Amino acid sequence: MADLHLDDLEAAINWWRERSPSPDGVTACAEVRALAEVYAPLVRERRSTIDEDTLPPAARAAWLAWYASTPDAPCIAICSTTQGDAVCKGCGRTFDEIQHWPVLTPAEKRAVWRRITAEGTAWRFNRYAERAARGVS
Repeated sequence: MADLHLDDLEAAINWWRERSPSPDGVTACAEVRALAEVYAPLVRERRSTIDEDTLPPAARAAWLAWYASTPDAPCIAICSTTQGDAVCKGCGRTFDEIQHWPVLTPAEKRAVWRRITAEGTAWRFNRYAERAARGVS
């Protein structure tokens, strides 16, 4: 299993806050509270990741619901690994990441997404950004 990054927990919290806004401006929905119980100690301890296997069930369910709302694969249907490249020019994933994508855990997939987004060199982020925005895969 892989580590969940603080940024993904924060994105999930914000997704739930938008989805289930506080009726009184103070009370958070159950999903936000579950995620916050994981998020707060990470911030307090200045850690950026947590092992996905250690998430309490309610936090895991809330995180997975957010995860299901995100794009699965970064593929834009321009795969240069079929031409022998070790890293796809289209999506930025390695040949192994592409081959094993169906069996990666959600946290492992998010780790790949974080890396390719941080690198920002794949065509999905520049040359074919409009194609990626349409969700072509």
